Amino acid sequence: MSKKTIRPYDGPAGGWGALRSVAKHLLEQDVPVHGARTLLSANQPDGFDCPGCAWPDRDHTSTFEFCENGAKAVAAEATRHRATPELLGGYTVAELAGYSDQWLENLGRLTHPMRWDAASDRYLPISWDEAFARIGAHLNALDSPDRALFYTSGRCSNEAAFLYQLFVREYGTNNFPDCSNMCHEPSGTAMKAQLGTGKGTVQLRDFEIAEAILIFGQNPGTNHPRMLGELRKAAKRGAAIVSFNPLRERGLERFADPQDKLEMLHNGSTRISSDYFQLRIGGDLAAVKGMIKRTLEVDAQAQREGRERVLDLDFIAEHTQGFEAFAAEVAGESWETIETESGLSRAQLERAGDIYLQAKSVICCWGMGITQHKHSVATIQMLCNLLLLRGNIGRPGAGPCPVRGHSNVQGDRTMGIYEKPAPAFLDRLREVFGFEPPREHGHDTVGAIEAMLDGRCKTFFGLGGNFATATPDTEATHRALRGCDLTVHVTTKLNRSHLVHGRDAYILPCLGRTEIDIQDGAPQAITVEDSMSMVHLSAGINAPASDSLLSEPAIVAHLAAATLGARSKVPWLWLIGDYDRIRDRIAAVFDDFHDFNERVRVPGGFHLPNPAAELHWTNPEGKALFKAHAVPTDLPLHRARASREQPVFNLATTRSHDQYNTTIYGSDDRYRGVFGERRVLFIHRDDIAELGLQAGDWVDLESLCEDQVRRIARRFLLVEYDIPRGCLAAYYPETNALVPLSSFADEARTPTSKSIPVIVYAHQPQPAQGLQSARDIGFVRAD
Repeated sequence: MSKKTIRPYDGPAGGWGALRSVAKHLLEQDVPVHGARTLLSANQPDGFDCPGCAWPDRDHTSTFEFCENGAKAVAAEATRHRATPELLGGYTVAELAGYSDQWLENLGRLTHPMRWDAASDRYLPISWDEAFARIGAHLNALDSPDRALFYTSGRCSNEAAFLYQLFVREYGTNNFPDCSNMCHEPSGTAMKAQLGTGKGTVQLRDFEIAEAILIFGQNPGTNHPRMLGELRKAAKRGAAIVSFNPLRERGLERFADPQDKLEMLHNGSTRISSDYFQLRIGGDLAAVKGMIKRTLEVDAQAQREGRERVLDLDFIAEHTQGFEAFAAEVAGESWETIETESGLSRAQLERAGDIYLQAKSVICCWGMGITQHKHSVATIQMLCNLLLLRGNIGRPGAGPCPVRGHSNVQGDRTMGIYEKPAPAFLDRLREVFGFEPPREHGHDTVGAIEAMLDGRCKTFFGLGGNFATATPDTEATHRALRGCDLTVHVTTKLNRSHLVHGRDAYILPCLGRTEIDIQDGAPQAITVEDSMSMVHLSAGINAPASDSLLSEPAIVAHLAAATLGARSKVPWLWLIGDYDRIRDRIAAVFDDFHDFNERVRVPGGFHLPNPAAELHWTNPEGKALFKAHAVPTDLPLHRARASREQPVFNLATTRSHDQYNTTIYGSDDRYRGVFGERRVLFIHRDDIAELGLQAGDWVDLESLCEDQVRRIARRFLLVEYDIPRGCLAAYYPETNALVPLSSFADEARTPTSKSIPVIVYAHQPQPAQGLQSARDIGFVRAD
């Protein structure tokens, strides 16, 4: 572990620091040579898709098609460390719960299926056949399939996701909480209603010709580092790159490409953002509306003066609906409200609007800094409104670009992992497989936790992920999981969720993305869909971490066979003998996957059609819709501030540079100057002074929840940072405990993890008897 220190970081993103970090993590996992060789096959046509982010692959012109954080993910999976039954059997679950998430991760790859033994409080090995039989018997004993929940992580393959939804629907439920419910659900919800498609219209080649790229609520330097290569190329050719972010993020400021020998030799870097607007947390809707207001005012002035209009009036007339009412609503919104709520001045907003007006092709990118707010759907629709004004959808170099997280989170949804399936999709399942799928909508993630808490659901099955740590309202989520009769997790490594278990609990270890998958004596490849709808093959190159591991498709198929038995209409075990058979069934269900096996073997794969990109609007109106939304002025934050005299802050949870989602690789956040510590609170210097504290003091955070439940996260180090006054940032999962289960996005129900009203006060040490509850919410020792 690094020495605990806070010190300024003056270097660029990437560069020598990234190369040193890659080497460090390969050494920590005891794979300096093996890991380096493995990385050479990452994102290659004959290799595996990186298990990290969903950013698309280039044309594989370089040997090095990975980034720093992708290298960490690969090193963690290719590690020589093994969490064997002997190793795990040396600890009780209560003892394991006392260690940090990073320590659990570094135990290494799980090697055998395990079952929790209540008498000894230990995980003990169990055979695959017995595990499948016991889990299947439990599922069959439930009085209704709707008593069970089937969670999905975004990292599972198309083949595994398709079999999983098929099994669960033949079993009889649509209870599919998944990671999309916690991240980009608002993107799909907003765009589906407005444009007729839930996916972005942009392809990677559009970044080569866009004249302006607007980036909202995103930190690509940590979350999608390969995106920086595209932004660097765009900046070098003179494209305007405009960033809207409360925090100064180094990846949006400067980037040194480790593959550029000259840049590396001279310690050079490339400026990324041409303009950087530090708005308030949650102020994006107001900021975009300000840009729209500027655009409409400039257009009105041009009309009065008889000059060429700046709006694309032909596009608006032919392809949209609702413009006049929308324009009137924008005109009625005051600049004062827009400035107050965005945290930007009118001059700044007019500058941003003018950049938009000067560009003939504009891409709008956004991440979870947009989606995890109460008004996230409205914000995304405002971004699409901005694009529609000048016809920036269905045009080369332009369009909406939601940058999703895990490497197949978009593919999982395409394959049917959704609690509200379309009737046409269910009809096709019935036609192809001969059973009647359930029609009643199931539980999303928030609904799943609520259903476990009130006893409606008593079984939790997780295909990957770390549900107990990723979800909001940590104490309530842990209580919900512990109230289950059965919890089962398919995973590669031990994580916190396996220690927060039901009365019966199983861990089923699976192959990783980097490993060779042999079925019926032949190696198999799986497929994934990236953030821009490219579908391509992925085949591992490493020997499995253990001879006892099964692939995710095999685990799903064996469980389905054990549970459904002779009543099933699906030849489960035959399907997994050759994954081409699974893909043939996918093609039979989804028209866009026609000739799946032939097309996916073309180098680079194939692109799924996007109707909106072709100016075909498949929503009920048959047009792209202008959606009017007032700037919100009565959010929980506003009400909390109105009810208290002391300072009320708006807290956003964020990742450190040494983590990917809930996976903690280390305790450094290099670009923000934090080393050896995760319990930090980023805050403006004047806010520190107003609180009567100093940088380096320890404080507690208390969220101001309208459900009247007191939620406190204790002992955070104050770190002075360039962030707007009244705004705070801290890492998750350490601050997930502050997010109420009842606080979620309108229409999309995504937890509001990027907008938490909190108060801050000097740390108050707790008595020793509070240790168990502290463990429950992740406040644990790190040795």
